[in-house]
Amino acid sequence: MCDLAAIINIIGKETARLILGLIGVLIIVVVNALVLTWVERKVSGHMQKRIGPKEVGPYGLIQPFADGLKLLGKELLTPANVDKPLYYLAPVIVFIPVLVSFIVIPFDGFLQVKDINVGILVILAFSSLSVLSILIAGWGSNNKYSLIGATRSVAQNIAYEIPLLLSLLPVAFMANSLSLRDIVEVQRQGWFVWRWQFFAFLIYFIAATAETNRTPFDLPEAESELVAGFHTEYSGMRFALFFLAEYTNIFIASAIATTFFLGGYLGPVLPGIVWFFIKTYFLVFVIMWFRWTFPRVRFDQLLNFSWKILIPVAFANLILTGGILKL
Repeated sequence: MCDLAAIINIIGKETARLILGLIGVLIIVVVNALVLTWVERKVSGHMQKRIGPKEVGPYGLIQPFADGLKLLGKELLTPANVDKPLYYLAPVIVFIPVLVSFIVIPFDGFLQVKDINVGILVILAFSSLSVLSILIAGWGSNNKYSLIGATRSVAQNIAYEIPLLLSLLPVAFMANSLSLRDIVEVQRQGWFVWRWQFFAFLIYFIAATAETNRTPFDLPEAESELVAGFHTEYSGMRFALFFLAEYTNIFIASAIATTFFLGGYLGPVLPGIVWFFIKTYFLVFVIMWFRWTFPRVRFDQLLNFSWKILIPVAFANLILTGGILKL
């Protein structure tokens, strides 16, 4: 009976921890999206010698809340000829990988919802749902522009998922673990970006930019060509879910880069969580910088760059790393 009570007690604590973790994740997702929308508008404004938001609240800080209320108040319009089950399902599916990925990310040595020994595999496995949701959204919308955007997204994600995986494998080999916390702790001897894996970091960052559909790889949306791409027919909170997922995926991609290559939460003087967010948001800023610096590439250039350059270089780096570790 004592053993049973102890088991129930442990299960209760674990369940409570997961519930609190999920609530924390939802808060982080919403706040992060609000912050990043404000930051992106400010960054774009200053890069174009404009001010950006400044009227709603001091320095325009309340503008994202106003935009969020506007989306909440908008009518949910459903076009007449859409495939309704797929059309309704896509915004829900796109949000699942966001929640799962946050569960295994170590924000600090003691701040992680769940440390899984194959944590990175969990993130990469669920990230494929994002592509599926975009395909479902494009197909179910019964819109030419949406369908073209969806097919572009599938081709793009297949092409760039390969170098992304190949760039993470050498780090997993060196750390001898797939646990995100273990990978961070191994870097107490030095960040992996400076230990043979600088090219792997560059490959990952380029591939992650493409995976998140950001400029110069924003072909699935391509406003000048496809109106808004795969979410042309979405409005109100359905559009907001795609919007939240996009900005959260940018954060997650940057958080993985921080964890694998930049020492995660490790750093002097400041608390670990502060270092984690400094590194992650710096990478997010760089991704935003790309948007207002580089023009959109052609689709053939997009695919050729992955298949002919990134994948061969990533394979060479993987073989080289394996050879050095073996010797």
